[in-house]
Amino acid sequence: MKRTDLAAIIASQPLFVGVPDVAALVAGCAHNAVFARGERIFAEGDAADHLYLLRRGRVALELASPRGPLIIETLQPGEALGWSWLFPPYRWSADARALEPAGAIVVDADCLRNKAEADPSFGYELMRRLSAPIVAQLHATQVRLLDLYGDVRRV
Repeated sequence: MKRTDLAAIIASQPLFVGVPDVAALVAGCAHNAVFARGERIFAEGDAADHLYLLRRGRVALELASPRGPLIIETLQPGEALGWSWLFPPYRWSADARALEPAGAIVVDADCLRNKAEADPSFGYELMRRLSAPIVAQLHATQVRLLDLYGDVRRV
């Protein structure tokens, strides 16, 4: 796939709508990938070296437990997967597994971080775009914890 085609696809992703120049820079670090149903995309503790922009299929974020994997989030097409590449020590904090055949644009984290460092305005726009879904995911996790544990009060 040509970089211009990839840039157009990235520009249509919710994370990058309205900033084609940013999408073009991201495209320089990206390629397409497909994942089979049940395929592990990344594993907790492994090097966090990519950002995934989901184009089709659903992906589960899972935590290991004695009772088996616990799904903590299910991501849909149009959502971004993986934030650990942004923060040292750059290790995944959960597992990601395709719940059905999935397709994603895979963005190399080192390349993206280097471009952000070299161009502060790109870096600022990238972080501004990425921070909103991170905050939304943290809020959703808080709500799930309240549902799970209910009204627990300390005495």
